[in-house]
Amino acid sequence: MSNAKTAPAPPPFEPELAAALPKFASFAPVNMTADQIEKYRAMPAPSIADQIGGRPVQCIDFTLPGYQGVDMAVSVISRKDHAKPGPGIYHIHGGGMVMADRFAGASDLVAWAMKFDAVCVTVEYRRAPENPDPIPVEDCYAGLEWMATHAEELRVNPERIVLFGGSCGGGLSAGTALLARDRQGPKLLGQLLQCPMIDDRNQTVSSYQFQGTGIWDRISNLTGWTALLGDRRGTDDVSIYAAPARALDLSGLPPTFIDVGSAEVFRDEAVAYASAIWAAGGDAELHVWGGAFHGFSQMAPDAAISRAANATREAWLERLLSR
Repeated sequence: MSNAKTAPAPPPFEPELAAALPKFASFAPVNMTADQIEKYRAMPAPSIADQIGGRPVQCIDFTLPGYQGVDMAVSVISRKDHAKPGPGIYHIHGGGMVMADRFAGASDLVAWAMKFDAVCVTVEYRRAPENPDPIPVEDCYAGLEWMATHAEELRVNPERIVLFGGSCGGGLSAGTALLARDRQGPKLLGQLLQCPMIDDRNQTVSSYQFQGTGIWDRISNLTGWTALLGDRRGTDDVSIYAAPARALDLSGLPPTFIDVGSAEVFRDEAVAYASAIWAAGGDAELHVWGGAFHGFSQMAPDAAISRAANATREAWLERLLSR
């Protein structure tokens, strides 16, 4: 298969999501090329103040050394009355390796700070193409180490840190978990990977099925991976930390939750990653939401399937944190 014309027909979108899709046309990255990255970066997004709203939650910024000692920001989101050590959630935002900031998707962190009294750290890793691999994943690992090292002052139980990320944030979370395993770094209680971007090779059936349709299609995905890896994309010169789907050994990972839509580019690589964890004797829970496009549960949160997906994800986290 060399182009979209020879690709198999994609599965249909779930009707409620299909009806919502046209309203995203003006800002959804479809057929995104490198010259359009700045356009998508400039699109407005909810501020952290908007996402907190009137809830008794605070957001405190810190500056710490990222990869090779370069300063980067993290924000700590917690209940204002948080007092005793509790669970920590380390968040890595999405954006195709090239867009968004640490507050993208932070509404989940605010909700979990309230519900679980969790302390949530979200990291401003440096984005491609200005900062190619290994900078983004190494920044993310540096932030995780900072969180674990400063657990006492953050009032986090260092044995109860969960990695959380969606899209490229899911891929960076998976890469960060592999780094933590291989470097005998911070111990992780779990990793929660939403529609993770983990395979630069783009040779799965689903990677060919979605071009010019849905959210984050094949062209956009190739653009994101090329920004991160340059000419190395698709070659043998790509590490498992940049593209975790390349890992041959997924043993020793924490309990893992993966969910993905059946109508998106990342479907098959997400399914394969869960299968590889099982094959290595690991603990993984996988959900494939029929007819769902990329990022559906955040973009169309009121759809019935989105409500089910968000409830399922939170229920897994609640079970994990109750152990």
